[in-house]
Amino acid sequence: MSIPLRALKLASLAVVGILAGIGLISPPAAAHAADEWNPDPSYTSTDNGDGTYRVPGLNADVPDVSVERVPASESDEGRDVYYMISTTMQLSPGAPIMKSYDLVNWEIVNYVFDRLDIGDAYSLRNGANSYGQGQWASSLRYHDGTYYVLVNSLNLGGAYIYRTDDIENGAWERTALGRSLHDPSLFFDDANGGTPYIIYGGVSAVRLNQDLTAIEQDFANIIPRSEYADETYVGSTGLFEGAQAFYIDGYYYVVMITWPSSGRQVAMFRSTDLLGHLASAPAPYESRGVLNSNGFAQGSLVPVANGEGGDDWHGFFFRDTFPIGRIPALIPATWSEGWPTFGDDGVVPVDGAFPKPIQLTAEQELFEQQKSIVASDDFRNDAPHQAYQNEQWTLPEPPELDESLIGVELLADADAEADGTAGWIANDTAVLSKTTDARSGASALAVTGRTTTGAGPAQDVTAKLQHGVTYDVSAWVKYDNPASPATRSFVMTARYGGGNTTYVNVTPAADIVRGEWGLLTGSFTVPSTQPIDDVRLFVETTWTPNPGADPTTHLMDFAIDDASLIGRPAVVETPHPDEVAPNGSNLDLAWEWNHAPDNRYWSLTDRDGWLRLTNGKVVTGAYAHRNGGELTWFEEARNTLSQRSFGPRQSVETTLDVSGMKDGDVAGLAAYNRDFSYVAVKRIDGVNTVGVVHRGQPFAASIDQAAVESFVTGSTAEFGESEVHLKADLDFASSPGQLFTTFSYSLDGRSWTTLGDPVGPLRLDGSLTHFMGHRVGLFSYATKQAGGHVDFDEFLLSDTLTSQGLALDAGDLDAAIAHARSLEEREYPAEAWAAMQDALEQAEAAGDFGTQNQIDAPERALSYQLARLGTLRVAAPDPEIPFSVEVTDRCVAGKFVKQTVTVTNSSDADASFVVSSPFGARDLGVIAAGESASASINTKRAEVPAGEIVVTAVIDGHEVEQRVATEAASCG
Repeated sequence: MSIPLRALKLASLAVVGILAGIGLISPPAAAHAADEWNPDPSYTSTDNGDGTYRVPGLNADVPDVSVERVPASESDEGRDVYYMISTTMQLSPGAPIMKSYDLVNWEIVNYVFDRLDIGDAYSLRNGANSYGQGQWASSLRYHDGTYYVLVNSLNLGGAYIYRTDDIENGAWERTALGRSLHDPSLFFDDANGGTPYIIYGGVSAVRLNQDLTAIEQDFANIIPRSEYADETYVGSTGLFEGAQAFYIDGYYYVVMITWPSSGRQVAMFRSTDLLGHLASAPAPYESRGVLNSNGFAQGSLVPVANGEGGDDWHGFFFRDTFPIGRIPALIPATWSEGWPTFGDDGVVPVDGAFPKPIQLTAEQELFEQQKSIVASDDFRNDAPHQAYQNEQWTLPEPPELDESLIGVELLADADAEADGTAGWIANDTAVLSKTTDARSGASALAVTGRTTTGAGPAQDVTAKLQHGVTYDVSAWVKYDNPASPATRSFVMTARYGGGNTTYVNVTPAADIVRGEWGLLTGSFTVPSTQPIDDVRLFVETTWTPNPGADPTTHLMDFAIDDASLIGRPAVVETPHPDEVAPNGSNLDLAWEWNHAPDNRYWSLTDRDGWLRLTNGKVVTGAYAHRNGGELTWFEEARNTLSQRSFGPRQSVETTLDVSGMKDGDVAGLAAYNRDFSYVAVKRIDGVNTVGVVHRGQPFAASIDQAAVESFVTGSTAEFGESEVHLKADLDFASSPGQLFTTFSYSLDGRSWTTLGDPVGPLRLDGSLTHFMGHRVGLFSYATKQAGGHVDFDEFLLSDTLTSQGLALDAGDLDAAIAHARSLEEREYPAEAWAAMQDALEQAEAAGDFGTQNQIDAPERALSYQLARLGTLRVAAPDPEIPFSVEVTDRCVAGKFVKQTVTVTNSSDADASFVVSSPFGARDLGVIAAGESASASINTKRAEVPAGEIVVTAVIDGHEVEQRVATEAASCG
């Protein structure tokens, strides 16, 4: 802002000059260093920085993607914004909302829910778990100002629709649809009034009511799979799922994954009517294979504005890249006659490059490249509180038990000695009869005519099961077919029916030896949230795809005898109000818990700058996976905090204060899936031992818990200090498809000791009990007594491994610090400047480095804030510089007028001043802050007309000119 000067003869004149950059120009050395700041893209960015990107993208596990664009015309930001959702299964919070402006660089901005359920299975409670289940293949859509997310759960009540009008900051309202819909995709038929549909399975549809609160009508098999089995890109077997629907140029397109014998592919179907052959005027779907390259398959179509008023449609498909996970890729498409060809003439090379479809400004590009879906963390509790953390839950009441159904045999004809098969029913297609080949007594139950692995003997136990009761279940099984394998796995399963059919294995899978009676046995408790108005138990061979291809292995006849189902009062763990209530701690959005956390037993507030994990209970070893096999103690640990891993190399470092651990406690840093490796501290008889645990494949159905999680020989060290630094170096690159991890420890963070050789391999769990990429996590569990705790200080990421033998390099950190020091505060918004200054303070405090992690973590945090500032810079107004001017006239020798100009520099910075008039100029030189200087100008005239004097002020090269009016003067 400038204030005009007014001339007052023989008076003070207030002057406000507008000068920029006072005292903020950095020395040449700092300016040179600032020019060198050119940060690398984030760990999950595949942006090459030259207008191209690599595929697959994100370098991390982001499967089952659904991408939605909010066009510039409807965006508060005035430009196209993209949001994406992905599968997170049992993790909490779940259904992450990711955001991008260029479809290449993404960051997490929200979650749809904090916890999908408060029942046992989502909370690792009472022997239940949701590994490999929970939230799958969600659908994200934006319609008429509202954001919708359709979530399907395999075991937690079926499908739900969430909605909000603020996708990044708002709370979500949930509606239960009352049934499960496999791989559902929400679709608004805007060509016909916006009618909402769900496309699901392989491939059917349901129509919803207008407010999306209920299903109005079913349309089974709008794309009948059998009609396309002759197409090479479909085939007669394998997957036919993940369907998503789009309306493009008069056609309804359904894109999905198929899996013929030649491998995973993308098939596309189109029709002029969404309902295809079921439409009032039948319009069967045409089909084509549109991508068969390197396994890129399931995903979404994405529109990109083409600058001509239309859209170009691209693919966003993931690729199995285990053990990192299922990694998505933006794949360009060439359209011809209404069909796309994806990639470079149908080829999508792994690590290949494509041009970015959306160009941003240089400043925006740099900022986007710094965004990530993983993050280092200092646990200072400075993340914003999120609306999803405020979910409200009604806690269940303890069940009232019917004592007459406890402690008694609940199966009819359990010993198979009655005449006929009364009490027994056939599950699926089995035929039941009696046989004299019994384990005990005179008869057993014979099972023949099986056409599915689930075909077997069953009993309806609907009126017999109760919540709050633990059931001991068993059955003896035998098969004799000499053509069948020497052993075959059998399992007993509970089928919960009603509106949402779910299947839960209630015994671990047991390997039965051909020709011998073998025992299935286990215990289970029905989750409090699981309806029990339609329940049956049945015995089956463990599931396998296409069992009819080898019936002697999978569909053999068998017999069962001496079955049993007896209930006993359970020691039931019930949800506590504080378990689900916010606890004042706010984590970075990169973090997710292993199942829903118990908020009583973790904190960022108990100790400033530290994450505290408290052991709320003792591990039991009594948990089992849905398709068989015990959970390890590590898998049973509920409050394990984790992030995605990223490739091709990842290093993680943390610090533990173990002074609060109790005897039998175990806490550490893990790389994990169902197989896992971790470095941990164990407190045994008061002694702290640090060491490495590795649990590889294959997975036994029954395990020795202590043996599985014993330290690897040669990987241990005892220590007496209360703090220990742990480091995990994950190498995905050296052995493709396998993860080997090297663990180290330090007592001072500077000098490190490697704990044995790299351990591994870790790889995809073939049984899909943990159907996600390997993660990195912080954990603690108790084996003897509850109440112990461990504190974690910092979680530091790097993509440099110790084994690479590289010298520590702080060049990028130094450049970021120098660049930050060169900036001018007045050019940036206050909140963004404060965030940068905080990151700068943390970066400047770092030093005496012992690992590259300790350098990279503060550099990445600072570079993110600097890049953000670059997009927010404004042409700030020059600062106001006050100075005063006094002008006096006097006659010299009665002959001519002399003007005296006095300038007082009232600012807080030195400045140079020049005074000019029609009669000459005077250089006052530099006037120090708060000082004055004068100049005399001899007009050489007896009479001087009214005019003006020009005062020019200069600071650091910035010049401001002000004009001062003067009155006429005379010596007459």
